[in-house]
Parts: sequence; C-alpha cells; structure tokens
Amino acid sequence: MDITKVTRPARKLLRLKTCGAVIVAAGSASRMGGIDKVMASLGGEPMIVRTVRAFQNCDAIASIVIVTREDLIRPISGLCRDMRKVTAVVCGGSSRQESVHLGLNALPKGTKLAAVHDGARPLISWQVIDRTVRAANTYGAAAPAIPVKDTIKVVKGGVVESTPDRGSLRAVQTPQVFDFDLLRGALKKAAADKAQVTDDCSAVERLGMKIKIVEGDERNLKITTPIDLKIAELLLEEEK
Repeated sequence: MDITKVTRPARKLLRLKTCGAVIVAAGSASRMGGIDKVMASLGGEPMIVRTVRAFQNCDAIASIVIVTREDLIRPISGLCRDMRKVTAVVCGGSSRQESVHLGLNALPKGTKLAAVHDGARPLISWQVIDRTVRAANTYGAAAPAIPVKDTIKVVKGGVVESTPDRGSLRAVQTPQVFDFDLLRGALKKAAADKAQVTDDCSAVERLGMKIKIVEGDERNLKITTPIDLKIAELLLEEEK
C-alpha cells in the first residue's frame, strides 16, 4: 500500500507493525571516571535495568535485543532474566554501527520495525517510545527530538564561521525507529562507503530518506559523564 495515498484519518487505523528494540550498551567507561555507565547504580539499580524496563513496559515493543561487551553479557542477562521481551543479549562490534547491525541480526524473524536506543538513556519513557514507533509505522523512519536552547555556532580553527537559526535546530534523541529492511540496508551502505555516521538517522538520511520528528523529552538525557549521572539522580528524586 502506498502510504502517501492514505488520508490522515485513515492513517490512525493502520495496524502497528511488529517492532523489535535494539538497545546498544557496548560503550566504554572512559568518560565516566572508570565507572561502567550501563552498570552504574541509578536510583538503587543498574542503569541498564531502567533502560530495558521502559521498553518492556511499552506495548508497541514486541522484542528486545541488548548489544553489549563480551564481559557484560552474563551480568546483563542475569539482570534482565525476568523481562520476557528480552530475546537475546549479544556481543557488540568495534563500532556503534557494527553493534547496531549485529543487534538487528539478532531480532526475531518477522520483525518489521527496529527501534535503536542508547543504553545510557535510562530515563526514556514508554510514551516517547510509543509515539516514535507509531510515527515510524506511518512514515518509515522517526526519531524524538527537543528544541535547542543554546545558541549554536559553527566553528573552524577556533573562529566562528556561522550561526545557524536556532529555531530550526533540534537535539535528536533515541529511540530512533525505522523500517527494518531500510535501516539494515542503510547501515550496510554506510559500511561499504566507509562513512562515519553519528547516529542511525544519519545512515538513513544518506539514502535520501526523510526522518519524521516527534516530541522528545528533556528527561531523556544521555548519561556520558558523572555530572549527567548526578542530574539523572536528581530527576528521579523529584518523582518521589
């Protein structure tokens, strides 16, 4: 069916395609002062548990694959043993692109949509997951984003070259959700071209595909430094 010919009211009736989540948790602890961020305690439990639970609790997600380092496969498998949607915990590759590709290969057969999420975004809500999956179900590619608050400068050699219009800028988050075959093809093409992409949207954009942006959440921050972890703890305290 050609989605471009479906009227807006009819789009709401489209059946939600089977969506599998790939949670990438294969990073190092270099910027966390030696603390392995996905295993770092947040609100009294490992960060990765909070991340996976959000997808476990979202009805739009049918299965979950966790991609991590070899030494973390057993610990993470144990932590997630009671989460029935987790179908595999696999070893990642030498790059994020390769890790995502390995995660896609581990999703169950019949998966039509793939939601790729950073394991270090533990405050993701099921609501953001749900609306991103539903947008991808309609448009083929979608990602959550929030407006940029700071003025952004393009700098080269320590000198400002230009100032983009802040009104058109968005900070893109995860999960980024795509038609399964589209994403797999985009990652293969990026690898063949030796293109370095910073997120999965970038790989898909290289094919000329438009990405539908949905409302993100300021709480959905990526834990990269010890300060980020402290901010996440404060946000959790506010919920109590």
